[in-house]
This record gives sequence, C-alpha cells and structure tokens, in this order.
Amino acid sequence: MSRVVHLALKVNDLEQSAAFWQKVFGFTRSEVTRKRGHTSCHLTDGRFDLALIQYDSEDTVEAGLAGAGPCIHHFGIAVNDVGSTEGELKRYGCEILSQPGVTPIKFRAPGGVIAEVGTAGVYPGVDIRD
Repeated sequence: MSRVVHLALKVNDLEQSAAFWQKVFGFTRSEVTRKRGHTSCHLTDGRFDLALIQYDSEDTVEAGLAGAGPCIHHFGIAVNDVGSTEGELKRYGCEILSQPGVTPIKFRAPGGVIAEVGTAGVYPGVDIRD
C-alpha cells in the first residue's frame, strides 16, 4: 500500500526551524545528513518524516526545483516497488528529476507538483505498519 510519509520544507535557518517543530509540535530528530549541496534535518512523530532542508546555495538545480526561498520543496510517498512505480510515472508523462539510480526518485507530477517515491526504509523514523 502506498502512503504519504514525508514532507520536505526548504528553510533558511535549519536549527531555528528544527527547534520550532520540536518544541511546538513534539517532533523528535531522527537523522541529520549532508549530501548534494544541502543539509537535511529529519524530524519524526513516529509515522511521518518532516525533512528540513537548507541548501548551500539557491543556485543549485535541486534548490531551484520548487522556487526560490523557503517553501514546500516536495512530498514523499512510500511504495512497495520503486521500479514498477517509476514505470508508471513515465507512462503518465511525469518528468523524472533524479539522476538514474538515485532513490528516492523525485519527479514532477502532472500539474507541476514535485514529489518523490521510495521504499518505507528511505524515510527516517517512519513506521508504515498500521
């Protein structure tokens, strides 16, 4: 079963944003990573992954996918079979934004929204069992 389990927010101040989500809503940090020109701080409530992303530069391709400045960057859907889902995305004319072999797979859905698909294990702190 597919389920939305991830939301990525592009922020200007990673620590200030993380403190807000932790103190006001009780999210806990599950992982901090650095890759492809940005730092991501993942927060969770145990069922959902909230990723706060701070890019080194707004000039990178990935930073600019959703527009300049703070915004919702993308959302993520946990799927059982990424390969088969990628085939479906292509059949529906979705633009694949990730480099070949990179998961989760980011794509531009019909209507222009950016999303990604990955297996449940890709999203830190998320348990998709009901």
